[in-house]
Amino acid sequence: MSVRILVSDPLPEGAVAILRGTPGITVEERRGLSEPELLPLVADIDAWVVRGATKVTRRLIEAAPKLRWVARAGAGIDNIDAAAARERGILVLNVPGANAVAVAELVFGLLLALFRQIPAADASLKRGEWAKARFQGRELRGKTIGILGLGKIGRAVAQRARAFEMRCVGHDPLLSEEATRALGVEPLPMKELLPRSEILTLHVPLSPETRGMIGAGEIARLPRGAVIVNAARGGLVDEAAVLEALERGHLSGAVFDVFAQEPPGGSPLVQRENVVATPHIGAATQEAQEAVGEEIVTLLLGKLRESGAIGESGPRTATPSRNPAHKKISR
Repeated sequence: MSVRILVSDPLPEGAVAILRGTPGITVEERRGLSEPELLPLVADIDAWVVRGATKVTRRLIEAAPKLRWVARAGAGIDNIDAAAARERGILVLNVPGANAVAVAELVFGLLLALFRQIPAADASLKRGEWAKARFQGRELRGKTIGILGLGKIGRAVAQRARAFEMRCVGHDPLLSEEATRALGVEPLPMKELLPRSEILTLHVPLSPETRGMIGAGEIARLPRGAVIVNAARGGLVDEAAVLEALERGHLSGAVFDVFAQEPPGGSPLVQRENVVATPHIGAATQEAQEAVGEEIVTLLLGKLRESGAIGESGPRTATPSRNPAHKKISR
């Protein structure tokens, strides 16, 4: 009997082709559907591939009696009711770090935009102005960057920070001091990292333990004039506390790619001149999406083979990737 896989968010054509080219699998692509629209579709599926748009709710999980695997093409799984999945014995798969280069590059793109006032300078020039004297900026060189989370993305950030001749301090409870120092990062506990961090960047998953991990108290411990970067998950940072610290000058700026509520609507934080923000585009590069797509379907097929749901024969149409973004960055 064929294994039925629902793909309810956009995946690269190559990733879908790998699934379709695998004997014993039937793939249905249905994108942009609401929960009521998804309910009849999940009744007979064995596996489900999503990105961030589809919400895999408890109601949908309960309506899918055959569902055994949910594969998230990306890192965060906050759009999946993981508790409901666990109760059913459903395996939730994800590929943290497949988009590491894309996110790390965006971090520095946002920082350079903030430090050199690039958005404002560009808008000024487009208005026909030549306000050169108005746009005196700052350099990244010599600044101390505090990195919370030294998984694949945090490591990619540290690597690029060193290229900018920045000092790197970091905190990751899952990494030994020796391993942290091998990355060119000085290991510090949180209470010591915050006062050292002229730039604080977060690269941790969103969980009950990390939600709101940077609030008013943590911001107060940063040096005056510090900058906060959140290109990880919305909800890690108390955005109201950031706004208050910007208004009183304790923070000199902030950059956000993710928000507790997306889209953030008319958030006063986004409107500030000393905030550079983007609409959750950290992983939105062609290279990253190809890497994420290929890695998640490869992982899913491996689990299907391990379970005996499909045979050992490989995909009929898969070809090795030549994408440099697919190179593994070891944790």
